[in-house]
Amino acid sequence: MQALTNSPQRIITRTIWILSLVSLFTDMASEMLYPVMPLYLKHIGYTAVFIGLLEGVAEAVAGLSKSYFGKMSDSLGKRLPFVQFGYGLSALSKPMLAVFIYPWWIFLSRTFDRIGKGIRTGARDAMLSDESTLATKGRVFGFHRSLDTLGAVFGPAIALVYLYFYPEQYRTLFLIAFLPGLLAIISTLIIKEKKKKPVADGQRITFNFFAFITYWRTSPAGYRRLVTGLLFFALFNSSDVFLLLKMKDSGLNDMAVIGIYIFYNLVYALLAYPLGILADKWGLKRIFLAGLTLFAGVYLGFALNSNIAVFIFLFFLYGIYAAATEGVSKAWISNIVDKKDTATAIGTYSGFQSICALLASTVCGLLWYNFGAMTTFIITAGITLLAVTYLAVIRISMAGNT
Repeated sequence: MQALTNSPQRIITRTIWILSLVSLFTDMASEMLYPVMPLYLKHIGYTAVFIGLLEGVAEAVAGLSKSYFGKMSDSLGKRLPFVQFGYGLSALSKPMLAVFIYPWWIFLSRTFDRIGKGIRTGARDAMLSDESTLATKGRVFGFHRSLDTLGAVFGPAIALVYLYFYPEQYRTLFLIAFLPGLLAIISTLIIKEKKKKPVADGQRITFNFFAFITYWRTSPAGYRRLVTGLLFFALFNSSDVFLLLKMKDSGLNDMAVIGIYIFYNLVYALLAYPLGILADKWGLKRIFLAGLTLFAGVYLGFALNSNIAVFIFLFFLYGIYAAATEGVSKAWISNIVDKKDTATAIGTYSGFQSICALLASTVCGLLWYNFGAMTTFIITAGITLLAVTYLAVIRISMAGNT
């Protein structure tokens, strides 16, 4: 890896390194709890419908706030305050889960965590975009995703060891998760932000919580075509907790479920940066579509399988899918919009995506409850292949925004 430097000859600059480490610590805290949450909620008596609704609402709040705060960041020409406050709020939400087990309190703590993500995401991704060029977007976003996802390896690993010695003692784990979140807050204090001139300099700045609707109307046609395809896929891409529940229902114990989830994140972390490099060389679109095709295969496999060895292989493929799409989609979006609108564009996409996430997780929970896991996963796989077909035929030009 390159040294911590802001030299223009370096692709991975000091700012990219620190932002990636901050994400690593935050994801360590979040992912320490993510695979545990469905197990914990089932332990205290909640159904798959409630779990789906909880995850959908949480992601909806995060996405809608991404649009609002992304527009605010672009208009003010500031990134760092949003990054610092967003990561801080997410860290403080973790110990809240240890206080009460009432449904609305759990909703509130998860919402705080997701609002924190909404505040920071657009500004952080804009900082990453500002540190890269059209030719290096894939590897920069891929590098960030690699370190971010390492947190999703370390976090569940800590949870796995803890639950081995203290089975079903979930609430203490919520307190432990605050520690890496605190490291993330401290790390944001050493980031140095480049001064930017506000877009609305000298004018009164107003903000609309539903800014994503306004930007959609004025955004480039290529952006709208791309996001339409991404949202069609998102409309049926439910929370990963349903994959974990499928393994749990197939007879795997908590240790096996969390262990496989760690393996998935390790694959994701190791491959995100290499696949980002390939995306820069071969094209963002090709790598992204290959990833979506793998996603369809994984969900079809989950529909038909109940064997642990096959689950491990499917999560290996799922890790490749995530590495090929998560960072690449943001790099793709940032390359087709004006540089001054990067946070707004990514936030707008996230705003619409959040609505789709709410619908997807809720519908998935209802489908699961009424028709079972097989029907749920087969429908998801089929819709994904339709999204691949659409994205394969549309034409999108780059904005040349660096």
